[in-house]
Amino acid sequence: MYVDLHLHLLPQVDDGAQSVDDALAMAKVLVNVGVGVAAPSPHNREEYASLDRALCEERLALMKAKLAEQGLSLALHPNAENYFLNPEFVGEATGPLGRKIGGAQGKYVLVEAPYAAPVPSLLDTVFRLKLKGVTPLIAHPERCFEFERRGRAAEVVRAGALLQMDIGALIGRYGKPAQKLARQFLDEGLYAVVASDAHSPVGLDKWLPESLKALEKVAGKGGVALLYEENPADILAGKPVYV
Repeated sequence: MYVDLHLHLLPQVDDGAQSVDDALAMAKVLVNVGVGVAAPSPHNREEYASLDRALCEERLALMKAKLAEQGLSLALHPNAENYFLNPEFVGEATGPLGRKIGGAQGKYVLVEAPYAAPVPSLLDTVFRLKLKGVTPLIAHPERCFEFERRGRAAEVVRAGALLQMDIGALIGRYGKPAQKLARQFLDEGLYAVVASDAHSPVGLDKWLPESLKALEKVAGKGGVALLYEENPADILAGKPVYV
């Protein structure tokens, strides 16, 4: 049973599902490929309604009810996609109400770096999070400028962060440069997790199975299980994960 820790399933809160019907259509595809647990990760950023924690909690409860009505076996857990460059991020993420993977008591936080800007404070941010007992899971580094620097991904992993690949990168969904970096980081054993980062049901039934096949071709069935089942389940449960 796969565990997806990065997807935008909650309806009408960010740039993800735009309706309950969209969310249900996405959920059906996820269940069909073997995902049984998901932690929808609405953006924790000012430009989205999902900045409102209460709204996200409401939509999470709504989707749990809708999935049950439809007989879809997809267990949902709290999460958010936090932004590295928010100056209040470390304090918020490590506080009692931090929007962590699995909820406020979680041990991991999903974070995104900007796509086209450097993050010179990256290692310091990782250090400050780890000092407070929270491990950052960095979303889609293969798509971010900061990780185009040779050796930067390995350096961040050595500092204690974990990396999450958007699985569609393996089939070129985000362009050739991201595809190349995804394959490189995968070959180097730097990823702890893969996730769909699904935003819409459009085409999901095609590109997600294709991406899973591409991952199995490179990493084998054991690699798929580790990256999309075992490690994500341990992260959700707050257990240690090592790369």
